[in-house]
Amino acid sequence: MRKNRLFSLTIFFAALALMFSGFMASESFAGGSKGPSALVKIESGKVRGVVSGGLEIFKGIPYAAPPVGSLRWRAPQPAKSWNGVRDAINYGDDCMQKPFPGDAAPLRTTPNEDCLYLNVWAPRQRDGRSLPVMVWIYGGGFVNGGSSPAPYDGSHFAEKGVVFVSFNYRLGRFGFFAFPALVKENDRAGNYALMDQIAALKWVQHNITAFGGNPREVTVFGESAGGRSVNVLVTSPKAKGLFIRAVVESGGGRDNLLPADPLNEAAANGRPSAIQTGINFARTMGIDGTDAKALAELRALPAEKVVNGINMASMAQQAQTYSGLIADGTILPHSPEDSYKDCRQNAVAVMIGANSADISGTSAKTMDALFAPFGSDEAAARHAFDPDSSEPFAAVARRAGMVEMMIEPARFVAQRVAACGQASYVYRFSYVATPLRARLSGAPHSSEIPYVFDTIGESSWGNLGKGLTSADYKMASEVNEYWVNFAKTGNPNGAGLPNWPRYTASGDGLMNFTMNDGPKGGPDPWAAQLDAVEKIQK
Repeated sequence: MRKNRLFSLTIFFAALALMFSGFMASESFAGGSKGPSALVKIESGKVRGVVSGGLEIFKGIPYAAPPVGSLRWRAPQPAKSWNGVRDAINYGDDCMQKPFPGDAAPLRTTPNEDCLYLNVWAPRQRDGRSLPVMVWIYGGGFVNGGSSPAPYDGSHFAEKGVVFVSFNYRLGRFGFFAFPALVKENDRAGNYALMDQIAALKWVQHNITAFGGNPREVTVFGESAGGRSVNVLVTSPKAKGLFIRAVVESGGGRDNLLPADPLNEAAANGRPSAIQTGINFARTMGIDGTDAKALAELRALPAEKVVNGINMASMAQQAQTYSGLIADGTILPHSPEDSYKDCRQNAVAVMIGANSADISGTSAKTMDALFAPFGSDEAAARHAFDPDSSEPFAAVARRAGMVEMMIEPARFVAQRVAACGQASYVYRFSYVATPLRARLSGAPHSSEIPYVFDTIGESSWGNLGKGLTSADYKMASEVNEYWVNFAKTGNPNGAGLPNWPRYTASGDGLMNFTMNDGPKGGPDPWAAQLDAVEKIQK
């Protein structure tokens, strides 16, 4: 365990739920379309989507068998084939969870254990071209989230000439669960959510050509837990060859964000092993054994019992019965941080960053306690975070915790990817929509998403208040364009856009999506703070 962290996980999860709330409101869910249809044949059978403008849109395509009954806590199995034509006009159910009030990206389906579905947006006119593919992984602390929320509409990606894919993956105890009988049954037991993600990426390899996509030009991108997932996939040998580019949005990069628990032994931070958390959960359900009979009883539990009220607002209180990511030795043979340090990651280009008012947390109550972990570098750290000794403690503590959790780890990944010979680009999203500036001085966690998707005026994001300006729409269009350019070429730059410098250790540059000056490339203005924190990230 890294000593003297600036935050506690309990504070982190509470902050995560708070930061997610209030930035996007719900939007009514529309059903299927009666307009023109599109027909595509994939490995499992024919699917019928809808035509909307110049796009073909397919929703609710099964990429694996329903993980229910005897398939609960098993690796995803192939989807069954069907005869005839399957309608793909509505989202499949998002995965089983307990939504929480104020979720930044509210679901538009009813959560269900039968949830392994994906969605595809593709340009209708392709002129025989094989198009780049972008695959989205949603966030939600690994206990919430889904592919149905309105801000995740892939239309604007497809309009710019890429095939866009989103999918559901199992959450909470359905996605991460270890138990003695499970380990005997399959030594890959544990990270079912990650197995789902890999299965979805393999589905893309096998089927995306039917939608005009190029399986050799896949970019995977995600935010928060989705960004953490991308870091895992970049460093996992099980995901090798499934994509060539990756984008990490507020997904950290070091092991202080959503760390993986050991499978068989207690974690250094005092948390029980993943197997012990499974045993603990079984006991709360009145199941005392650890053999095949006990496992059968666990698989027979109603889905609501497995959820047991866990979500982003409550997960810290259930740490003894829920593990999250598991160091399983197969998908996660090494931690992402260690893999980056040793150049063991898959050889892919990476774009990574975080927001200017991202997630933070600290248990320190005074300035002295906050800076004590810096040891002999304490004076330099104080100067970096509070040069005039004039900032309120709360503001300094929040910035320090954010830099340790999100900002410095993003630079760390860029440094290591560049040092290992791949292209890397760093961003900081600092933009706040015009109607929100009276109450927000920086860009909160997840607030970049409707800009990345260019959905600020078309999804629920626009309900935050009237008054979105031409500058807000311009920023969304430009951010979306950078992401698309990266998916097409491995370089976010393009005609008419301010230059985004490629990361180098000597240049230490980034793209800052500023509030008043638009996208602005150059040296990192927070470099001194990152340098200070880097010294204690051991």
